[in-house]
Amino acid sequence: MSENKPDPASQNTPGFQWKKTLIFWILLIFIVISVPQIFRSNQSKEVDIKYSELKRYIQNHMLEDVVIIEDEFHGTLKFEETRQEDGREVKYKKIKTILPEKHEKLAEQLEAQEIPFDYKKKSLEWWNYVLNPLTMLILFVFLTFILIRRLQGGAGPKGVFNFGKSRARLLTENLSKVTFRDVAGADEAKQELEEIIEFLKSPEKFQVLGGRIPKGVLLLGPPGTGKTLLARAVAGEAGVPFFSISGADFVEMFVGVGASRVRDLFDQGKRNAPCIIFIDEIDAVGRHRGAGLGGGHDEREQTLNQLLVEMDGFETNEGVILLAATNRPDVLDRALLRPGRFDRQVVVDRPDVRGREGILKVHTRKSPIAEDVILEVLAKGTPGFSGADLANMVNEAALLAARRNKKRVEMTDLEEAKDKIMMGVERKSMIITEEEKRNTAYHESGHVLVSRFVPGSDPVHKVTIIPRGRALGVTAFLPIDEKHNYTKAYCESIMTHLLGGRAAEFIVLNQLTTGAGNDIERASELARKMVCEWGMSDLIGPISMGKKSEEIFLGREIAQHRDYSEQTAILIDKEVKRIVEDAAKKAHKIIREHLPLLHALAEALLEREILDAEEIQLIMQGKTLPPKKKNNTAAADEKKPKPKPRTRKKKQTDLTI
Repeated sequence: MSENKPDPASQNTPGFQWKKTLIFWILLIFIVISVPQIFRSNQSKEVDIKYSELKRYIQNHMLEDVVIIEDEFHGTLKFEETRQEDGREVKYKKIKTILPEKHEKLAEQLEAQEIPFDYKKKSLEWWNYVLNPLTMLILFVFLTFILIRRLQGGAGPKGVFNFGKSRARLLTENLSKVTFRDVAGADEAKQELEEIIEFLKSPEKFQVLGGRIPKGVLLLGPPGTGKTLLARAVAGEAGVPFFSISGADFVEMFVGVGASRVRDLFDQGKRNAPCIIFIDEIDAVGRHRGAGLGGGHDEREQTLNQLLVEMDGFETNEGVILLAATNRPDVLDRALLRPGRFDRQVVVDRPDVRGREGILKVHTRKSPIAEDVILEVLAKGTPGFSGADLANMVNEAALLAARRNKKRVEMTDLEEAKDKIMMGVERKSMIITEEEKRNTAYHESGHVLVSRFVPGSDPVHKVTIIPRGRALGVTAFLPIDEKHNYTKAYCESIMTHLLGGRAAEFIVLNQLTTGAGNDIERASELARKMVCEWGMSDLIGPISMGKKSEEIFLGREIAQHRDYSEQTAILIDKEVKRIVEDAAKKAHKIIREHLPLLHALAEALLEREILDAEEIQLIMQGKTLPPKKKNNTAAADEKKPKPKPRTRKKKQTDLTI
């Protein structure tokens, strides 16, 4: 698209529509004012004359055309005449006059002079009313009023002059409902919210025992775990007015707008009580006070102060429940989190195996699923996936199945979609030299071999030397069970198999490559956390080193304060280096002891490019791999036209596992 052409999307923006509306009304007012002037200018050319003058024009053959409208005479002269009016000369060619009651002989005179004439009846000249000054004034005031109303957005909250109005959207019953039946993997959170809905429907059940309705419920959890989906389910189940707004909608460039919108929001809630107000991403306005760039006069702080007062101040908000969601509870102000404001804090964490299976059932409900799909296996193979990740996996599988013209989503599609999310997109068209391919094969084989013989390590799920994402090769691990706490031995095993690829390159190829850069970075970071945060070093002891300092206004951990001496820093560096070197020595020892298995793994990878857990197990047992089966994916890929080879090679320096 040419850069000079207007963007169609920009023409649908509210700002563009507002400008079009303003231009339209300005042009309309200009036309209404200009039309009377045109009429008046046309009428001003017709000059009033006396009846005696009319006789002179007739006798002297000076008339060209005549129209008689009842008692009015309108004529056109053959030539322009000049007369004095108000001290200035006026040229005219059209004349008019009022005829006397008896003017029957006038027609005879016109016929005698051979002057064409016509008789007409007087019609109602409606434009005379339009041209009336009073009517024009009323019309101008009316159009101005409509223009101002359009600029204000009518009675809605989006007008130019309605900055202080709340932008909360009221969800009605006509919209598509999301119920708790559509939410899976968050049973405890659902129970907490169901209790609030029950209180709204039958409050006497709780009031008889002295219970009161919670004023606020805060949903906490990582991104993608379903906090907003839970709020939408509450809106579908509650049966009461549900106002939804984002935390970013409160703050504008104008001072005092945020506080005004908070007041207006709670005023709407009081008028519609009992009701629920949902604020998504409340950390946008609920951050710690006193840390902003504007100090105590920061607009965000004024908005937060008003929110604190509305939630629990002198005035009571009976029947108004505030529901909020955030994935940054660490930056929220303490006054906002105390009981009486947010009485309940509901943690919405990543789902476990049963939760993931339930989420998969929800998302595959609308898709035709083949008989070979086992959701339990997929749930076990996706540890750490959030609800959004699982929804994305099902959607990717449906897109893959549609791309291959399938009628149903098969297990192979879901497995491929899972690998795509876990390891990245395959880049089969990338040109790799045989030497780089061999280096990558031994590197990934080193990861696999070391993880196989390190006690407590997670089993390998799949290994590939096909470039995925930003990596030349990927080794994916699959934990046997859910882990919520990590031991020192487990952390050491992770570092050992992280450094297994580097060890294989050094022992077999007698060289080091940049492919191990990400492995070394992750191992060093893990070792430093073991020493400084988790107290897993005998030399340093159970002491936390390095207090993190954070700018609340920026919302990022941008610095780490050193609360220890230079001597302690030297000890920390030595201890981190020792832990990483010990892991590297273990990896070297395992590689040297099982060198034939390393060669077997590398040769199998060079031949097949992808090895799954079963094939890796056969190689470890010294068995021969069965012939490679051509699956639907390979068959579909063969039908596609092969890309043309590129002359330039892309330099790849980032290799992850």
